[in-house]
Amino acid sequence: MNRILLVEPDFPIPAKSKNHKNFLPIGLLKIASFLRKNSNSVKLVRGNPNNIDELVKVVSFDPDEIWVTSLFTYWANYVKDTVQYYKEVFPQIKVVLGGIYASLMPKDEVKKYTGCDEVYQGIIPEAEKYFPSYDLIEHANPHPIDYQIIHASRGCEIKCPFCGTWKIEPEFIPEKSIKDKIKYKKLVFYDNNFFMNPHIENILQELIYLKKEGKLLWCESQSGFDGRILLEKPHLARMIKKAGFRYPRIAWDWGYNKYPEIKKQIDVLINVGYNSKIITIFVLYNWNIIFEEMEKKRKKCWEWKVQISDCRYRPLDQIFDNYKPYKIGQTNEDYYIHEKSGWTDELIKQFRKNIRRQNICIRQEFPFYSPDYEHKKFDNEFTKNTKFLKTKEEKIKFLRNNGIRFWFPD
Repeated sequence: MNRILLVEPDFPIPAKSKNHKNFLPIGLLKIASFLRKNSNSVKLVRGNPNNIDELVKVVSFDPDEIWVTSLFTYWANYVKDTVQYYKEVFPQIKVVLGGIYASLMPKDEVKKYTGCDEVYQGIIPEAEKYFPSYDLIEHANPHPIDYQIIHASRGCEIKCPFCGTWKIEPEFIPEKSIKDKIKYKKLVFYDNNFFMNPHIENILQELIYLKKEGKLLWCESQSGFDGRILLEKPHLARMIKKAGFRYPRIAWDWGYNKYPEIKKQIDVLINVGYNSKIITIFVLYNWNIIFEEMEKKRKKCWEWKVQISDCRYRPLDQIFDNYKPYKIGQTNEDYYIHEKSGWTDELIKQFRKNIRRQNICIRQEFPFYSPDYEHKKFDNEFTKNTKFLKTKEEKIKFLRNNGIRFWFPD
């Protein structure tokens, strides 16, 4: 029996989000199950304990090996700090580094930068068939994990230049069935392209049956749905609705001229019963598309009354990102700015600001955004009066007369 210590670095994730479905160290939890099944003793540490006594209390054994995971390349410094912390505490123990950053960067560079002893790239195929060891995190969580992260496929056959998925998981591996893997009533799919699975109809039929039997409450697809496949197979929209998928997401990665196609994808979802305001469009900015064109895309989403998830582009090989939302005048020395397409720190922050305000308007079904209303400087009755003024001109006149700050998304 080997004693393996699994470590999630001290990433800049708020404490309240540590067990959120978007940040759970699902890879480590699957690896833990795999190691346990092969007669290994496993402990998990999240972050760097404040002192040795605290670490010893959490770990309660001297490890034979330490396995550290990694996330985004631009969080590499957190990985480096963690590796060096454990190398100092356990100087004779081998530290193995895996995960996204370790898989996207050259092995020699990763070893030199972090000081780890070994780099593992890609996923561990043997661990994929195991149910995650949620017990390793539940003891430290006041609210038990009530959802299950699951994959119906691995990889993606579409090699988008801004995405690292196909580099980490070069082979597309679909599941024919997942019903025997489901143990919770809430499912979060981590598939990179859920609809690409050639057995997707069978997967969805299994989910629909479980939903009908009361064994499933809801599903989510973290990476969203491939809208191109949705147009080819519109019946899938009805199936995901019956299976209980909530908050559907699709991507609009390319230029403004794609808007007729995106509108058709949205309409397919609306036609099966999804409200537009719970539909989200992924948009990539600070990339090859200029600010003015991105603003046209934003305004189209306002016209359609769908929300936007804004994704700021970072190169896959950049190992730092010191973006500060409230700091003025940052440069490429601080974080990546796609200057070739005319992006600046000011434009990046303006675009993010516009998206946030627009999303609030859509969620609240309000025609404009006001920081005064958001911070409750006026009571609800006063706010409602503004909403029901007939024309935009009447609204603007009312707001100006009352000294209220405002911004119209269009």
